[in-house]
Amino acid sequence: MGQLTPLRRRATLTLVMLLAGLAAAPAPAAASELVVIVSARSPVTALRPDQVAAIFLGQSVRFPDGAEAIPLDQRLGAPLRDEFYLRVTSKTPPLLKAWWSKMVFTGRGQPPAEVADSAAVRRRVADNPGLVGYIDRSALDASVRPVLVVQ
Repeated sequence: MGQLTPLRRRATLTLVMLLAGLAAAPAPAAASELVVIVSARSPVTALRPDQVAAIFLGQSVRFPDGAEAIPLDQRLGAPLRDEFYLRVTSKTPPLLKAWWSKMVFTGRGQPPAEVADSAAVRRRVADNPGLVGYIDRSALDASVRPVLVVQ
């Protein structure tokens, strides 16, 4: 039982290397703390996740008070965008692409306009009470109001 066969030696070495690689791998990044925002001048004070999902999927064009709601997206491929849609609508990027392809093809809607990042979303939303967007909580300031903390 003292000697390892060449095959067992190779398997043992492979296992040791795999475990060493896993130990050295960086830990996954923590999920961002996302907030859905409106302008500080907007009368909207809170939104439910289903209301936000309906606005961002083109199923609703109004806030609960009846005012026009215009969603503003982060750029395609942004990790924050992917996380937002997964957490709020349960849609992955390919499912979201299919959703909008169908909506556009049937004439039922257009995807939201896009901007570069949380700071750009905050600036645009602050200037227009009809806009609604999502940003990393660290980008909040007094020009916008959080209406939903995304769980």
